[in-house]
Amino acid sequence: MTRPQVATGGLPISAVVITRDAAQHLASVLASADMCAERLVLDSGSTDGTTGIAATAGARVEHQAFLGYGPQKCRAVELATHDWILSLDADEVLDDEARTAILGLNFSDPSTCWSIQRRTFIGRREIRHGPWRNDRVLRLFNRRTAGFKPLPVHEEVVAAGRPVLLPGAILHYSYASCTDVIMRSLRYAPLKAGIMRHKGQRPRAIMLPFRGLTAFLKNYLVRGGWRDGAAGFVVALSRVIDSTLPRAILLLEEDPPPNAERRGDIEETKARG
Repeated sequence: MTRPQVATGGLPISAVVITRDAAQHLASVLASADMCAERLVLDSGSTDGTTGIAATAGARVEHQAFLGYGPQKCRAVELATHDWILSLDADEVLDDEARTAILGLNFSDPSTCWSIQRRTFIGRREIRHGPWRNDRVLRLFNRRTAGFKPLPVHEEVVAAGRPVLLPGAILHYSYASCTDVIMRSLRYAPLKAGIMRHKGQRPRAIMLPFRGLTAFLKNYLVRGGWRDGAAGFVVALSRVIDSTLPRAILLLEEDPPPNAERRGDIEETKARG
């Protein structure tokens, strides 16, 4: 564990960030949370200087082999010193308005929680329409009354009460390029398939084209993704992948390999002979 080297703020909050090779934005992320009494970085094997950046910024660094996004965030919350938790991803920076709003909050009621608008960027370009428009995430809560679902991907905080929307925003620098958007959807697809498998969902192959078409039309046309140009098209395409590929993976797991039935018949015949 690396002990803090720089003084932090006085709010009774632990800002928690899970990391792996997150050097690009981490210094800005931690600086935006410097009003918190503790900033905790839970790392899972970074090799790019992430932990050194965290230590220099005054964060407490802990280590945990990656458990999946939800379980990893649950572990970070568990390790925190304070019950009040501000959860940020390693590519999310609070803007000045959000920082000021947090400084003025009343933390006397542990059942209170707050959500923040998230503005997502591809490279330096903000995506203002489509599925990311009006994106609000619950990120400030008391761990005695709220916490993350232990899902392997697309984890979210579950709270007893309705979150209050904070002024300001989280600036989300998640994607370096449009290629990164598509690759992220492809990488998450097996994890989503695992969630569906665990829930016992049984998709139908005939519905995949309709799901894909509906996802594209909803996010590109209805939600105005076309206003973001080619980037909006790519984001809508990523939603097509999100809605179809995990289900296709499940269906392929259920299908027998080619000639499997014939081989079984041959083996049964040999056994009888």
